[in-house]
Amino acid sequence: MWLRPEEVLLKSALKLWVTERSNRYFLLQRRRGYGEGGGGIAGLLVGTLDTVLDSTAKVAPYRILHQTPDSQVYWSIACGASLEEISQHWDWLQVNVMRTLSVFDSDDDITSFVQGKIRGLIAEEGKSSGGDDEDPERFREAVLRFERLFGLPKREKLVTYFSCSYWRGRVPNQGWIYLSTNFICFYSYLLGNEVKLVFSWDEVSRLERTSSVLLAESIRVCVRGEDHFFSMFLRLQQTYLLMQQLADYAITRLFDKETFSTDHPLSDPLHITQRALEVHARNQAFRSFFRLPQEENLCEVYESFLWVPFSHYNTLGKICVSERYLCFASQDGSQCHLIIPLREVVSVELPDRSSRALSVGVRGKRAFRFSEVRDFDRLAATIRRKCSASSSPQHSASAQLPLCDDEEDVMVGQTQPAVSTEALMNVFHPQDAENLDPKMLKERMKEQSWQIHFAEYGRGSGMFCTKKTRDLVVRGVPETLRGELWMLFSGAVNDMATHPGYYAALLDECMGSSSLACDEIERDLHRSLPEHPAFQTDTGISALRRVLTAYAHRNPKIGYCQAMNILTSVLLLYAKEEEAFWLLVAVCERMLPDYFNRRIIGALVDQAVFEELIRDHLTALTDHMTDMSFFSSVSLSWFLTLFISVLPIESAVNVVDCFFFDGIRAVLQLALAVLHYNMDSLLCCHDDAEAVTILNRFFDSVTNKDSPLPATVQQASAPANHKPAQSVDISDLIREAYERFGDIRWEEVESMRKRNKLYVIQTLEETTKQNVLRVVAQDVKFSASQLEELYLLFKRQHFISCYWSVSSPSLQNHDPSLPYLDQYQLGQSQFSALFNLLLPWTPNTHSHSHSLARSAFRLADENRDGLVNFKEFLCTLDILYNGSFTEKLKFLFKLHLQPESADDGVIRKSPERGRGKVDLQEYLKQWQDELQKKEENIKDLPRIKQTQFVRLSKTLYSVFHGDDEEESLYRAVARVTSLLLRMEEAGRRLQEASPTKSPQPTPQTTPDPNQSPTPLTPDPCSPTGGDSSPKSPPPDPDSSPSDTSPPSPTSPTSSATSSPTGTSSSALDTPVDTPGDPPAGGEDWSFSFEQILASLLNEPAVVRFFERTVDTQALIENARRNQIRDTH
Repeated sequence: MWLRPEEVLLKSALKLWVTERSNRYFLLQRRRGYGEGGGGIAGLLVGTLDTVLDSTAKVAPYRILHQTPDSQVYWSIACGASLEEISQHWDWLQVNVMRTLSVFDSDDDITSFVQGKIRGLIAEEGKSSGGDDEDPERFREAVLRFERLFGLPKREKLVTYFSCSYWRGRVPNQGWIYLSTNFICFYSYLLGNEVKLVFSWDEVSRLERTSSVLLAESIRVCVRGEDHFFSMFLRLQQTYLLMQQLADYAITRLFDKETFSTDHPLSDPLHITQRALEVHARNQAFRSFFRLPQEENLCEVYESFLWVPFSHYNTLGKICVSERYLCFASQDGSQCHLIIPLREVVSVELPDRSSRALSVGVRGKRAFRFSEVRDFDRLAATIRRKCSASSSPQHSASAQLPLCDDEEDVMVGQTQPAVSTEALMNVFHPQDAENLDPKMLKERMKEQSWQIHFAEYGRGSGMFCTKKTRDLVVRGVPETLRGELWMLFSGAVNDMATHPGYYAALLDECMGSSSLACDEIERDLHRSLPEHPAFQTDTGISALRRVLTAYAHRNPKIGYCQAMNILTSVLLLYAKEEEAFWLLVAVCERMLPDYFNRRIIGALVDQAVFEELIRDHLTALTDHMTDMSFFSSVSLSWFLTLFISVLPIESAVNVVDCFFFDGIRAVLQLALAVLHYNMDSLLCCHDDAEAVTILNRFFDSVTNKDSPLPATVQQASAPANHKPAQSVDISDLIREAYERFGDIRWEEVESMRKRNKLYVIQTLEETTKQNVLRVVAQDVKFSASQLEELYLLFKRQHFISCYWSVSSPSLQNHDPSLPYLDQYQLGQSQFSALFNLLLPWTPNTHSHSHSLARSAFRLADENRDGLVNFKEFLCTLDILYNGSFTEKLKFLFKLHLQPESADDGVIRKSPERGRGKVDLQEYLKQWQDELQKKEENIKDLPRIKQTQFVRLSKTLYSVFHGDDEEESLYRAVARVTSLLLRMEEAGRRLQEASPTKSPQPTPQTTPDPNQSPTPLTPDPCSPTGGDSSPKSPPPDPDSSPSDTSPPSPTSPTSSATSSPTGTSSSALDTPVDTPGDPPAGGEDWSFSFEQILASLLNEPAVVRFFERTVDTQALIENARRNQIRDTH
């Protein structure tokens, strides 16, 4: 069968395959151990490996490779189970492909053509078979197997599964890999050896394809610093791409809330399918390549030829149709692409049915001719239908915005007279047509070259973009055309055309409002190109303020971040104000995704890509540098500001030209060229500071000899006390970057971005973890390893609530901009689940466990916001694991003082609390309170009331259940309860006997040796007795007559002393049900903590129970095993 073309490193596969037939472009190979002869000992070894490694995958022993001449990289295009089957594919290639390949001049063109042909054959086979050939019954069986093997909740959605081998050292384990929404799982059972792996995607830090001598190709998955290798033979690339998509989806949804929208097509984790993932990835690649708005999706794809009038030949490529655009990209190496907005289309004709041709006419009397379109009738009908849908009044009005000088004022906001309608460069440096300065003459020559290009390739929407276009961009764009071409190359022209009046309406909404973003914008306004005359006046400053404020209002998740002001300043120099706004939208939301947020994740990802490219292209520098992170730190500003912050403005705009045409690839190429240019000097450096000095001097020496800007506009090239040894022209530097590093492909950069994003985010998470652990380690007695394990459990509990929910409260309240301790917090239900897993005692009933956890949550939630951070959780756990007897008893005592509330568990913080204004005085007050916080004295604790004490007694009975000394512990609690009740009765009688005298202390049990003795008042329920509890409100002095009638002491005393050992002993209920008890709750008896502590200290069994060493590691291991299973 035909296979989607996948790269094969033949160097590592030669020993496993034997070539049967070959020609210049194709090889037919047989697997050793199959066919005639069997291959001897080597064949037996390979056959045994195949049987063990992939016995259920039906590995085909024959394959066909497409050969790239003079390269060790080949492409697998077909496989077969028999020689007859593979021979049919070989013969088809000889008849239908070999003759065509002789026409091409370039090897890259041949490879592109072969790949396109094979993909077309696979698509045709898919249509004839009716689409997805997945067996529903077989998949249902896999789902049941998945649920049974791994014990995950039924809400977990299995996406797909594959047969594969898991390598443990040099030993392969044949089994099945299951890919679900939140987990990657593997199971193998062979000869009694069971291997079961369950990893959540949010734990994966590396995911990449690798190859070695033993493993021809495999997938490496790094989890918590440990590598795991999976190998398979047929569907390795498909598996890898799905794993990459699932990992990226989980990372973005769980960690990167700033860039994940609830309108995301994959927002619901319960409805993720393999097809949905593939469609989403395809749409993302389509939008990224053609720079289209986020709402565009790829609807249909057609293979065809496009007639290129200026070159007089047909170029092979694909037509891509979305809701509002018709796009074409060549696949024969000509690097020609075309974007036709359907709003511009005026006619669709079928001029020649024999050649299956299609002609699309657009405004301006231009037409595009496509031929050899496989289903050209359907394509024509699709274009007509979409054009009629786009011909609404809004689209008709917006379609009148070509990028020509005579119509450029159409889209200027009519309702905002304050909006600048001219580029600032035209205002502060107007062009003089009669100026015969050599630089101006050269500028005129550039303009003339572009005018010739427009005449041949078209202008504005629908312009052919080819190698010649890139060559003109590399030479530098003329000042007068810069804004127009930036709009075109970035796709901002389409955003602006489809949203007429949007910017003006946005200004009406946001101007005059107050927010944190507005304050930050005001602070940075005068730091934006302060040396340029345009930003030394109110004209430029006001335009900059409006654009930045409008964007912060449009995208509050990003708001305003530093470096946006510098970039926007340059955009305003060459584009009108509204155009500058849409250019900023294109940069922040499409071309530099995730760059401008609190953690600049996108920039850090591109730093990792940059390091990888340095290792590949500048090996001498890599060998010399001991720490590659130096390049990331020194180049961060290059990427964030597109070199604007390090180069003079007249040179930096040339870099921006290339960026808008080629995207981040241009910046990466230029950064490599900078390092290569300074290679010799950098190799002689002894430290980082010396290297930084060399690079700074180099940037000071960069000039733009062709710039027509006057000296008042250009930045100073170097400090007054330093004269560069030799100047470097920016055009030469850019040209060298394209010549030396132009082989870096867009697809390669995108692949490296995806691969490094996992690593970057996990590195940030590791930094967060280390900072949190450093803060909390000072206040608890856990070891470093235990702290780390508990943090991972806490973080995972946070994520568990997000795994199967679209709008989890914990997910909504996760904000990376908050302090480290508050980034991950648990609500009441999540806290209760984890608290019960880690509780060192096991209450005998589920309801009691839930009640205990709920009270612990209220106690830990000191600021009453409905969320508990890691430090609050850990301090609670530290008392239970490492606290003394007194501390543990005080914790239980305080648990039962917590009042029940109807608002328990309600989160009282806004999901966007981190974005509001920061009350610095409040933070300072909290910090001061923390410093002045002293240890709580047991004398300050309020008295525990009757119902609260009964609940405390029930809790003690519950936690003692199942202990080896259960009988002794129950009797001890009964004795203490009886003693306390007798003391209370004695106090009542003394109170009633002398109501007018001052209260006398009752006899007291043995005091705590560590505490000073405190007299026990005999009248805790009387009006005057309330004064002994400073934190509890005094009862009403007007007592009812029933207060003077003493309760019968017989019932409580006898009941307490005869308490059974069962969990429902009468000692727990008789104090409440005693007939002599006063009816009013405010008149019930109460005890101080000192009384309870002194009484329990006389019970050795109780003291031994609470001072027993807790097996922390065993509890952590148990929690890790059952954390997911206990989720319902």
